[in-house]
Amino acid sequence: MQLMDVLTDIHWLDAVTTILGLLYILFEYRASVMMWVVGFVMQLLDMVLYYKTGLYADCGMELYYMAATFFGFYNWMRKSGDSEKEPSLRVTHFKRSLILPWTAITLVLWGAIYWILVSYTDSKVPLADSFTTALSLVGVWALAQKYLEQWFIWIAVDVVTSVLYFYKDIPFKASLYALYVVIAVFGFFKWRKMMMEETNGERKTVVSKP
Repeated sequence: MQLMDVLTDIHWLDAVTTILGLLYILFEYRASVMMWVVGFVMQLLDMVLYYKTGLYADCGMELYYMAATFFGFYNWMRKSGDSEKEPSLRVTHFKRSLILPWTAITLVLWGAIYWILVSYTDSKVPLADSFTTALSLVGVWALAQKYLEQWFIWIAVDVVTSVLYFYKDIPFKASLYALYVVIAVFGFFKWRKMMMEETNGERKTVVSKP
């Protein structure tokens, strides 16, 4: 088998991207910037996998993921003006003022992507594919901003995606997304603890100042 055949084999891509995906979610759980590095490699391979399995919305979404990866890496690595040692971006709550606008954006994206899939592709799962794509677009943005509630978005995405991938006969990735659901639940509590510790640390610093 030639190298190109190996690199585009569905089962090979499924297995490798599953391993990378597991590393990705573990780095995300730890809020490690290495998540973005692993994510970039995974996205390149995912584009090929999704195209070959007819998940065109997911394939196109990887381009957005790549752009978000560069932004997320930069945003997480930025240094604060007060300290060159500590990143300025910390875990915070999703702003309430953004809930309605981003809900509307998600619904519009869902409808637009669904229409594109139905009109211009031979997708057999346009409703589910467009839903996970639209919600993921918002999720990766919330992740780049380090919003705690991004975990809720990914739980919804992961549940639907796991079912969808089992249906599309991508068993390794399907099992990975099922595992993602469990890790996302623990990730939420991990990030919430981090946020509380950071907040308490800032309060102690303020109190200790003369």
